[in-house]
Amino acid sequence: MTDGFEVPGSTATGPLPAVVTRVTALADRLGVPHAQVFDTGRLSAASGVPDSVVKALLAGRPAGEPDLQARFLRRLDLLRRTRLKPNGRKYTQQEIADGAGMSRQQAGALINGDRRPTMEHCDAIQRFFRVHAGFLTADDPDALATALQHVEQELLQQLADREGAGSTAQEGADRLRTEREGAPLAGEAAAGAPPAAGHDPLERLLQDHGVRGIAWRAAQLPTDEHRDKVAEWLDMLLESVKRPES
Repeated sequence: MTDGFEVPGSTATGPLPAVVTRVTALADRLGVPHAQVFDTGRLSAASGVPDSVVKALLAGRPAGEPDLQARFLRRLDLLRRTRLKPNGRKYTQQEIADGAGMSRQQAGALINGDRRPTMEHCDAIQRFFRVHAGFLTADDPDALATALQHVEQELLQQLADREGAGSTAQEGADRLRTEREGAPLAGEAAAGAPPAAGHDPLERLLQDHGVRGIAWRAAQLPTDEHRDKVAEWLDMLLESVKRPES
């Protein structure tokens, strides 16, 4: 494993303000109370960000723990308190060590704050607790933005369900964007516009194979690097699956 690493501290910029704006617009469209979609307790549990920091960030105030190790310890403690064994008890240090592929001494030093975590440590522990990449290390504003993106997806699905069984989350997002910005809907007939969904080969392929949901989720990733990682995982999966000969 490598030496401990540093990550930049929180900044005033990032995806959070845009996500808050989109979630607010969706909640208003659906008539969902803001207190429900911005439930600080739920967002705190989903992101690992303390309730007080969630409230400050949602209010537009700068907040968050700048030190990586402090964030790691706080979120690891949250995982140990909330991700329990089937019998309702916490995982022991030995169980975490075995599941994460490290020695009990390493696990104990990380849990007690006696050792600075590496990327490998974080990845292994995140896999053990089945949380997304970056859960233990992301800056507080970015961690909260990720949790809110899940809320956004839930609201988009509600919008799609309400506006018709044939709608998709992507179409719901397009309609919301149209109303907010006056932009044309995807596939809408217009001079010089792309072909309608029924005539666009790529759109038809997505529909025929039921993978629009995958494409929609990939589109929500914040950077091309994240989308490249998805492509790598899909390539690995394709290599592991034997396709029937045509």
